[in-house]
Amino acid sequence: MEEIKELKEQLSLQRPTKWEEMPDIELYMDQVISYMTRQHVGVEGKETPTSAMVNNYTKMGLMPRANGKKYNRDHIAHLTAICLLKQVLSINNVGTLLKSQLEEENIQDFYARYSELLNQTCVEVGNGISEEQDVEGIKKEILRLAVESYANRFACLQLLKILDNKSE
Repeated sequence: MEEIKELKEQLSLQRPTKWEEMPDIELYMDQVISYMTRQHVGVEGKETPTSAMVNNYTKMGLMPRANGKKYNRDHIAHLTAICLLKQVLSINNVGTLLKSQLEEENIQDFYARYSELLNQTCVEVGNGISEEQDVEGIKKEILRLAVESYANRFACLQLLKILDNKSE
């Protein structure tokens, strides 16, 4: 099926920009917002951050303040992770997760690890989908992916609770 082939291609190719390929100049808010539309497959439209959202993430401590009115690679890396993670976690849980990750490593190292994990996971998911499926096969695949998503989210939330309890 051509649509499945396109999905597998998206999963295998579309990735956030590597750290070294991010703009090495500071960007204004509207440029950052525009840039974010290219950072993740499936994160578009209503999921694209707005300037109000970016300001709220800063106020909540999820990302550093702008340098004046300009944003750099650190900001883009934070925002890239936030945009993906908030698809499956509450914004408070995203904050807890980011804080725990950035306690012992800098944003560049975190972003490299995050990008590699995203790449591996997308490749695995894409490889697990057969292009030669009929409608019944697609229905079964949807159920499998949904159940796996549930189990992964449940485990993630429980581990976040454990992390919160250990931090107190």
